[in-house]
Amino acid sequence: MVSTEKPKYRVVGTRPVRPDGTDKVTGRAQYGADLRLPGMLYARVKRSPHAHALIKHIDTSKALALPGVRAVITNKDFPVAEDKIADLGEGAANIKWLLDNVMASDRVLYKGHAVAAVAANDLHTAEDALALIEVEYEPLPAVLNVRDAMLDSSPRLHDNLRTEELTGLFTPPLGAGDKVSNVAKHLLLTKGDLEAGFAAADIVLEREFETTMAHQGYIEPHNATAFWNKDGELTVWTSTQGSFAVRDQVSMLLQLPVSKVKVVPMEIGGGFGGKIPVYLDPPAAVLSRVTGQPVKMWMTREEVFEGTGPTSGTASRVKIGVKRDGTITAMEAHYAYEAGAYPGSPMAAGVMCATAPYDVENVLVEGWDVVVNKPKVAAYRAPGAYQAEFAVESVLDELAQQLEMDAVDFRLKNAAKEGTRRVDGAVFGPVGNIQVLEAIKNSPHYKSELSGEHRGRGVAIGFWFNVGFESSAYASVNPDGRISLVIGSADIGGTRATIAMQLAETLGIPYEDVHPQVVDTDSIGFTGVTGGSRTAFAGGWAAYECAMDIRRQMVARAAQIWETDADKVAYDADGVIRGPEGKQFTFKELAAQLPHTGGQIQGRADVSPMTAGPAFAGHIADVEVDPDTGKVTVLRYTAIQDVGTAVHPSYVEGQIQGGAAQGIGMALSEEYFYDGNGVMRNASLLDYRIPTTLDLPMIETILVEVPNPGHPYGVRGVGEVPIVPPQATISNAIADAIGVRPRNLPATPRVLLEELLPPEKP
Repeated sequence: MVSTEKPKYRVVGTRPVRPDGTDKVTGRAQYGADLRLPGMLYARVKRSPHAHALIKHIDTSKALALPGVRAVITNKDFPVAEDKIADLGEGAANIKWLLDNVMASDRVLYKGHAVAAVAANDLHTAEDALALIEVEYEPLPAVLNVRDAMLDSSPRLHDNLRTEELTGLFTPPLGAGDKVSNVAKHLLLTKGDLEAGFAAADIVLEREFETTMAHQGYIEPHNATAFWNKDGELTVWTSTQGSFAVRDQVSMLLQLPVSKVKVVPMEIGGGFGGKIPVYLDPPAAVLSRVTGQPVKMWMTREEVFEGTGPTSGTASRVKIGVKRDGTITAMEAHYAYEAGAYPGSPMAAGVMCATAPYDVENVLVEGWDVVVNKPKVAAYRAPGAYQAEFAVESVLDELAQQLEMDAVDFRLKNAAKEGTRRVDGAVFGPVGNIQVLEAIKNSPHYKSELSGEHRGRGVAIGFWFNVGFESSAYASVNPDGRISLVIGSADIGGTRATIAMQLAETLGIPYEDVHPQVVDTDSIGFTGVTGGSRTAFAGGWAAYECAMDIRRQMVARAAQIWETDADKVAYDADGVIRGPEGKQFTFKELAAQLPHTGGQIQGRADVSPMTAGPAFAGHIADVEVDPDTGKVTVLRYTAIQDVGTAVHPSYVEGQIQGGAAQGIGMALSEEYFYDGNGVMRNASLLDYRIPTTLDLPMIETILVEVPNPGHPYGVRGVGEVPIVPPQATISNAIADAIGVRPRNLPATPRVLLEELLPPEKP
């Protein structure tokens, strides 16, 4: 662990046992599929066999006639959705498109698109009923590649979609084009004088790259159970990253007041951004309204792949100019992102992150958000950043070779630092980019010798913003001195513990005396999604303010007991309340007196911090490539990251290792493989190749701690930036090993063999 000078804490920075650990290892934790309610019905979804087709007619009569079937619904059973943009917690969407993605209206836009849903007394009857729903389609040409989709001759997915022109993220759009297009948005960001920058360069390098769609790989499939009571109150139980995001989406699509919708978050078996959109919650609710009974739905693994959101496939072009001394004079990057069937790719984030690690005077970055006949994409851990920075880091690596400079020294010479202005206009405060690069150079891995034929080493760095958003925390002081903490953040990576630790640190009490619970949307104030690397940051801030509220009330109560003024009472960092004449209470002693001196105390906090700390990461990989088979073996991997303050170092290390493993998967094996008809041919965990423990070495971690001055404990988000460097790191290592630089990822054996083997003579 590499640290700058920071305060010494009692709880923050330790490694206590997670509060939900026992329930999870003993099987008592309740996930979405575990829920059982009296009178519960089971539902399944009818999905399109076509990638693009008009829906001419849907006949549900035969399915309704099947004994045991209780209801069949289509898009017509939902209220007519408004054609307007709404905030979804992490991103925004058009409400009509959101509903059409949940259940298609007049056309299907990808294979697996939902067209109807059926509820029955049991799952087998619901399955049988699907085959009895007759759908008449008129197949249309499908567009499956982002480059093809941008052509004027390409089939159009939407009759009224026109390109929105943007010149900044916080400036009004310039308007939409006149012609219907598959390009939803075009964003252009510039800084300095690009032409002059390239004119000053001694070397200019330009390359093109492609990446494919990839899935988040969560183990638990999507699920939802809904009960629409006779009094108009709707309750939804679901595994989600944001219970309030589900509440708001369901409320919008069903045109119910949010006060009529309660969402109960179940334990969640992974998400990584993919469990923010709704898929099953609205149809489960409508089926419950029709039948008057609770309705439960969950997806098969094939449905997860075909019917939910992966990350974008991309096509990109990057051009960089440098002087002989290694100074970067200009950077130019162009990115086309697949949005899937409906607009809303992470293009804007990718454009902002692409050149962010570097302090360069002259920059142009532009991006296109493009619809294709594939599932609507969803967030995936630093969405958009890894595709963009893969291209930039690959070109930089090639330039370092041409300059005969050390790859880390080259990056250090041009590294962004405090005061650097990004291409989107934001200026960095205190950041740890340089410290991360120095940690790479000084690491045992980078200093080690790598020998052997067809072996290579690669490095790359990455950036992610992190965000704040709203979070709430309520805490009650019990007479025994323990705290009941209530939060609204779904716990994916140990956030119950990290939020509780920050509350305990502020109160000066042991972590074990805090009992955190994740509660439903009626039991806590609005809390944003567990995503955007925001939860330990914003949730911890809410816990801090909540604890400060408790401290003020405890001081007032002690002053009342001692019959003195509150300004003569102090609450010390060790949890001892001290008054005049040597009087004092420990936290537990004063808590025991609360019931007899005015009643219990509860602390409350609702925060929306805007000072989330940007984060940088740098990775090192050693690989070996078999030139006969194209197989790449990762021999050693080290991930270095500025984490601000590691609240729970074990969880931080786990987040970094997980992000690195996912990035390595996208670099080497993970891809959505479509045939010419738009059918995904590897929609199973057997054929979609996620790396296992047999495919990866132990991922070493080095934590750099440059505290974020915009947080009470210096916290930066840690969950997203570790997925950014791996694609470029692995690609650069392959280039070092065999002299062939993969520009189309994943670098599967097929891709590498096509580069290594000469074409067969006719």
